[in-house]
Amino acid sequence: MLNKSDVQADKKEAVVIKKYANRRLYNTETSTYVTLDDLAQMVRNDKDFVVYDAKSGDDLTHAVLTQIIVEQESREGGQTLLPIPFLRQLIRFYDDNIGTMVPSYLQFSLENLVKEQEKFRSMFASAFANPAAAFEAYQDQARKNMAMFEQAMAMWTSFGGAAKQGKIPDAAAQPSSAGAEAPKGEIDELKAQLTVMQERIDRLAKDRE
Repeated sequence: MLNKSDVQADKKEAVVIKKYANRRLYNTETSTYVTLDDLAQMVRNDKDFVVYDAKSGDDLTHAVLTQIIVEQESREGGQTLLPIPFLRQLIRFYDDNIGTMVPSYLQFSLENLVKEQEKFRSMFASAFANPAAAFEAYQDQARKNMAMFEQAMAMWTSFGGAAKQGKIPDAAAQPSSAGAEAPKGEIDELKAQLTVMQERIDRLAKDRE
């Protein structure tokens, strides 16, 4: 997992995009106005950027990246990556306790896909000659991904049980005071648990490499 200094270093290298009230996007590196298509191309070229509101300074990166995806998915005749059943299930997760696990799972799966992309390209090429074998290979990789994540979930479950008994590891424990409000304490505890789980998922992925 990236530590604070790594995150700060990444932000320093990222291009700063300013978004104005008229919705125009300004690239401070090139001193030019850009479009969402331009930003999408920057992503494809592995050029990181962050988007800030020109007036308030609020970080709008997540919202802008989401907007890019929506536009890509909505293009008539274009390629779509998000099937309807997936979108429906994703919406359901917003009101489900397991929703807190979805970002880690999706990131975990995509990072594994990136590592295995050459293998998948080879599978795709062979699919025309032997569709059954290619489909079985896809299924096998999906099973491996699920088994890996289930291991992470098992560690999370055992950790959650220890947390309920007041046995949270010192590295994850948050300082508390007798006068702290219960909701805030619960939120801090949840953040600590999610942090430890993310670290364990990262270690598990590295062990599998």
